[in-house]
Amino acid sequence: MTDPTSLALVKLCCGALEAKKADALCVLDVSAQSSITDYLVLATATSAPHLRALRVELEKAVDAAHTRIVGIETADDSGWTVVDLFDVMVHLFTAEHRAKYRLERLWKDARELDVAALLAPAAPARAPRKRAAPARRKAAAPRPRRRA
Repeated sequence: MTDPTSLALVKLCCGALEAKKADALCVLDVSAQSSITDYLVLATATSAPHLRALRVELEKAVDAAHTRIVGIETADDSGWTVVDLFDVMVHLFTAEHRAKYRLERLWKDARELDVAALLAPAAPARAPRKRAAPARRKAAAPRPRRRA
């Protein structure tokens, strides 16, 4: 079972990437296959400038959440950026490089999470229903007495 804070970090990352129009967003739970991370978040950028924009947006979101970035690996014109958040590794690709490296196939035994469900707003907590007080019986009006 993975740490709930890791899943919250995954949701934060997905939200930031979705806000910047990342394509083909995918989350893999690799906790059973990997000893170094719990989740892989994969996203595709439409161009090199879009790749940078995704990385910058991700950094802003992570910094705002006061989460430490362990490292960022990128090279000019590499088409692939990795953001290491320890329990979560984010891989940002251009479409060409994502097709080339095919991480989904490499981690084919991992469980894929439903990104739409992760991004869905949490249902508001319902207040517990109060039990209705038992209905009170109306006191019967006194009957007039008959005189005998």
